[in-house]
Amino acid sequence: MEHAQEEEACLEQTQRYCVQRPIYNQELLQGQLHRRQRTPQTLGQKIAHSCRCSSKKAKSSLYSFMPILKWLPRYPVKEYLLGDIISGVSTGIMQLPQGLAYSLLAAVPPVFGLYSSFYPVFLYTFFGTSRHISIGTFAVISMMVGGVAVREVPDEIISLDSNSTNITDVLEYYSARDAKRVQVAVTLAFLAGLIQLSLGFLRFGFVAIYLTEPLVRGFTTAAAVHVFISQLKYLLGIQTSRFSGPLSVVYVSTAVLSKITTTNIATMIVGLTCIILLLTGKKINRRFKKKLPVPVPMEIIVVIIGTGVSAGMNLNESYKVKVVGSIPQGLRAPAVPQIQLNPAMLGDAVAIAIVGFSMAVSMAKIFALKHGYTIDGNQELIALGICNSVGSFFQTFPITCSMSRSLVQEGTGGKTQIAGALSAVIVLLVIVAIGYLFEPLPQTVLAGIVMVNLKGMLKQFRDIRHFWRTSKIELAIWMVAFVASLFLGLEYGLLTAVTFAIITVIYRTQRPKYRILGQIPNTDIYCDVEEYEEVGTCSSALCSLIQWNKDSCGSLLLCPTTLHTGVNPSIILAARRKALKRAVPSANPGMKNDVEATAKHEIASDDLPVNGKFAESSVQDMPLDEHEHFVLPKANIHSLILDFTPVNFVDSVGAKTLKSIIQKFNEVGVFVCIAGCSDPVTNELTRLNFFDKSITRELLFHSIHDAVLACQMKHGSAAQADSNL
Repeated sequence: MEHAQEEEACLEQTQRYCVQRPIYNQELLQGQLHRRQRTPQTLGQKIAHSCRCSSKKAKSSLYSFMPILKWLPRYPVKEYLLGDIISGVSTGIMQLPQGLAYSLLAAVPPVFGLYSSFYPVFLYTFFGTSRHISIGTFAVISMMVGGVAVREVPDEIISLDSNSTNITDVLEYYSARDAKRVQVAVTLAFLAGLIQLSLGFLRFGFVAIYLTEPLVRGFTTAAAVHVFISQLKYLLGIQTSRFSGPLSVVYVSTAVLSKITTTNIATMIVGLTCIILLLTGKKINRRFKKKLPVPVPMEIIVVIIGTGVSAGMNLNESYKVKVVGSIPQGLRAPAVPQIQLNPAMLGDAVAIAIVGFSMAVSMAKIFALKHGYTIDGNQELIALGICNSVGSFFQTFPITCSMSRSLVQEGTGGKTQIAGALSAVIVLLVIVAIGYLFEPLPQTVLAGIVMVNLKGMLKQFRDIRHFWRTSKIELAIWMVAFVASLFLGLEYGLLTAVTFAIITVIYRTQRPKYRILGQIPNTDIYCDVEEYEEVGTCSSALCSLIQWNKDSCGSLLLCPTTLHTGVNPSIILAARRKALKRAVPSANPGMKNDVEATAKHEIASDDLPVNGKFAESSVQDMPLDEHEHFVLPKANIHSLILDFTPVNFVDSVGAKTLKSIIQKFNEVGVFVCIAGCSDPVTNELTRLNFFDKSITRELLFHSIHDAVLACQMKHGSAAQADSNL
């Protein structure tokens, strides 16, 4: 009793509205509205307008192309500078070891990782719109670059003799091989940059939506497995060939296991020690995050310790521990990339360009949402394109946003792109001044840094449980992206995953769900009759369609059990024609009307489908002889209302099918109307010649309630008795 009183009191406090207006169909509503007059422009006029330049337009275009011109003059020095300095130094210290480590993944000498950590980062300061992402080397992109470099310039293992001449020849061979691989990596950067620039200028920033979150996470998880396995030989000090292409992960694993007995114990100890130190440092940073002013830079500490131990103990000579080797001082003179290499690299460049942009824009959106500003996807494409294409002239390989460095840059107080510029300055100081100090650094230390940084991506295996609970289709996308990328290689795996994701979209649009709607008493609100007990049915059948297509929606409307109408116009008309043919011409004239009345009955069925999934009706496929016995229909409807609010588009075949269905229902005395049809869909129906003398715009209604009231008025007092209003 008290609960009922509380509900009544709550209803009394609820705000109410009362509107009196005519019942609007499309024809009546359009007659009372006045469309804005728009003068159509020819193609030449549009081109001339777009090419017209004014000082305001030029200024806006310049600010859009170089966002730094807009935000730098307004830079609040007192509020932002200290945070940007701390963030820039912290990120720059992190850039150094990652640049060296990821060069191993890209199959190029370490110094080129430093170049890729300087030029693109500095350029992004001028052209990027995100204030917090850290541009530079990234494991997934570096792995893709390394796969192409190894494919184009295969790796060969040459045994070293004691003869010094042979050793010299081997060193010359490796030097020539590395030079060719650098050319491949630089060419990939140039091509990927041109592709990103082209997509940006053509306003194709929306392409990232096709790389859905399950696809990207499955792909990056597979890439993390590739990277982890590729670093085992450096961690264990094993000498094996590098593989690329389909099943490369199997070949690499087999090669490592086959030579596991040749493990260099000293190399393994150094590498495992570095991994333990890095994991301990990350745990300390995570536990004392609120107390530490800046995270402990364990990566650079491990690099310094590893370099010192290696130099002091002469690990290279004494224990055959491989080291980084020569790191030339200073910057290289710019050179034009050699784009006359294998044309097959164009496909690899497309994959690298799209994956790189997807990673950058996804992280940029996260930080923009968190800090309350907006980013421009098209400008991000242009910025990345400039970083890659211009950077390729200075011997850089393809880059993108690094998730770990971006989190550090944002977490240490970075406010603007100034932090990124300062991190580039830190890398520049190392290149021009102290880079040679890192020559004794063991490669196993870099392998440990790479492996530890994969921890976040390897945790994405937890997505399987999450997607299993939330969406089986997204789980399928994740699994296909992971398995295909793992075994087919990253390039073919990405193509396979995108294709499968598109197929799932087609599947979901071609297998739409529907709802049978009913009226909430004394309101103009209509909800699913199977979801709510209070929802009552109308004498008109209401059906809400998620998407309209020829096959599924056509069979839905013609199935009497699905919509609970008891009416299948196709069977009724066929039975009527058969009954009329059997009628004796000399018989009583009233017999024809009786036969027609009998033919309007329908077959009863006890099997009703579950709401939301299309039933496969076998009624239409049954022989006509089985329909000779009719019973009374299960529901006496006079109208069928289709809620087109969720419908986005209608193609020519769908329009023809809809028109045919409306005509068939009209022939058996059921009035069909459409509610909530948007203007674009209405215009599309008009273009497809959907409307004619028999089907006019009068069957289109602004809302479901307008359609219900119109149907009740159309069919008189019998329908009015069913109304609760």
